[in-house]
Amino acid sequence: MKKKNHTPEQIIEKLRKVEALTSQGQTVAQAVKAIEVSEQTYYRWKREYGRMDRDQPGRLKELEKENRRLKKVAREQALDIDILKEVAEGNRLSHEIAR
Repeated sequence: MKKKNHTPEQIIEKLRKVEALTSQGQTVAQAVKAIEVSEQTYYRWKREYGRMDRDQPGRLKELEKENRRLKKVAREQALDIDILKEVAEGNRLSHEIAR
């Protein structure tokens, strides 16, 4: 099968279509054939996106972006703290030597 890149919105739409087709009596195999993906892909998508509404993938991307930003800020703060500890240790040692 040819590899296609689907947006999260397209994936959710295809998952809903499979649900509709299976509720009309088709098997999962028939329904995934209709949306042109493998059963493995369908089950992976269902696991990842199955409980999302159409607007949630956008919100998920926003939250992931914010999470990356916050992790970066936390790493930078941890580095700043380490630097300040080293400076404080150096100041303490130089005061002890001066005595």
